[in-house]
Amino acid sequence: MSALTDNIGKASGYLKRFTDRPVLHRIAGEDVAASDGGTFETISPIDLKPIAKVARGTAVDVDRAAKAAKAAFPAWAAMPGDKRKALLHKIADAIVARAEEIAFVECVDTGQALRFMSKAALRGAENFRFFADLAPGARDGKTLYAPGQINLTSRAPVGPVGIITPWNTPFMLSTWKIAPALAAGCTVVHKPAELSPLTARLLVEIAEEAGLPKGVWNLVNGFGEDAGKALTEHPGIKAIGFVGESRTGSMIMAQGAATLKRVHFELGGKNPVIVFADADLERAADAAVFMIYSLNGERCTSSSRLLVEASIHDKFVGMVAERAKRIKVGHPLDPETVIGPLIHPTHEAKVLNYIAIGKSEGATVAVGGGKVEGPGGGCYVGATLFSNARNTMRIAQEEIFGPVLTAIPFATAGEAISLANDVPYGLAAYLWINDLARALNVSSALDAGMVWVNSENVRHLPAPFGGVKSSGIGRDGGDWSFDFYMETKNTAIATAAHAIPRLGG
Repeated sequence: MSALTDNIGKASGYLKRFTDRPVLHRIAGEDVAASDGGTFETISPIDLKPIAKVARGTAVDVDRAAKAAKAAFPAWAAMPGDKRKALLHKIADAIVARAEEIAFVECVDTGQALRFMSKAALRGAENFRFFADLAPGARDGKTLYAPGQINLTSRAPVGPVGIITPWNTPFMLSTWKIAPALAAGCTVVHKPAELSPLTARLLVEIAEEAGLPKGVWNLVNGFGEDAGKALTEHPGIKAIGFVGESRTGSMIMAQGAATLKRVHFELGGKNPVIVFADADLERAADAAVFMIYSLNGERCTSSSRLLVEASIHDKFVGMVAERAKRIKVGHPLDPETVIGPLIHPTHEAKVLNYIAIGKSEGATVAVGGGKVEGPGGGCYVGATLFSNARNTMRIAQEEIFGPVLTAIPFATAGEAISLANDVPYGLAAYLWINDLARALNVSSALDAGMVWVNSENVRHLPAPFGGVKSSGIGRDGGDWSFDFYMETKNTAIATAAHAIPRLGG
């Protein structure tokens, strides 16, 4: 039996629970159907066949979940940090125990390759462990001295929060948002993306089985226009953490304005990888290929623009092209697959349309450039590389969110900076260079929330994660996450008598 056949068999076993009965909301520790009985189908991008029927959330469902989160909040917020720490570590242990199940379900639901999804659950467990360890000190503040006064700062959880997560790597990104919220003492209403809702159900089950009290974490499935809108407008939800498209983030901000809801957005990107002539070109080529073709190119931090110093442009683009030509497109459960099917036919059509736009704009297709026939007949698109492109082209300005890389030459460091910054986005940038002074100068001049020098996206969990411009608001990671999920209070205590202005005497 081949590894692929064996994996398909295992995946069928894990998915049987979803095919046998509808996926319901989870509210206050109970399975709940949609208030109007509505459901929607989630399909696999492998063969476009339905995997499960899922409860389609309504405003009534969201209201019920928000009230459950509000009822659970006082006790959860009051729980000592060390007890929250122990519980979150138990959740992490349970995630590890079910890592294969999570990975296989995610592969079939999203089309992401197993070689990446096999690590996603373990990364999710790491997120829980990291924030678990911060929980005991989450409320700590500072002591600030002034003449005749001591200021004591402290933090408290903001209250019930809404978490809206995307479809591309839903399990890991759900943990990235929910773990710090729980560690801070907030309760949660989670609305996962409708295109890949299944592992969200696994995650809330894991948390409850590990001992999380009922109502602390509530799950409502549905679409943005109904469940999402109701969540962002609900007066009982104090904050919204969202990962997704920039356009959707703008809508959420408008919807939450009436209730003065705080928002944290991790949005889109059109991230440059900038390669100078003095760089280690072999490592740079490996990193450029990895950061656009892994995860099907469906990642906010993908390096979708390749800016190369003119003197090495043709050589380096050729190195990238040779690697791209050898990338395997195939079934996501095949251990050899790098690019699986894209998430949904509508997204496949979007990516293919951008490829057509690139051709019409005059860019050269160096590799790929179209649909690929894959097992099951699903949404397969080959690794694509455009050369002879200009930064003004739509393929260089707009987020494609697929396995499409656009190469553009530059003559000077100043031009590289100008090209890199001349897009609406500012999430990440990647710089390959050996001149340290130039590396520091270029990095500081880039409009990006994150810059990796001589590295692909290697995350350090205590470091801030987030973007500028249309790429987001706020930062995740380390104590930055608590800045969002907690309110800071200052208590000023007089240590000496001071002159008080006397009025009316």
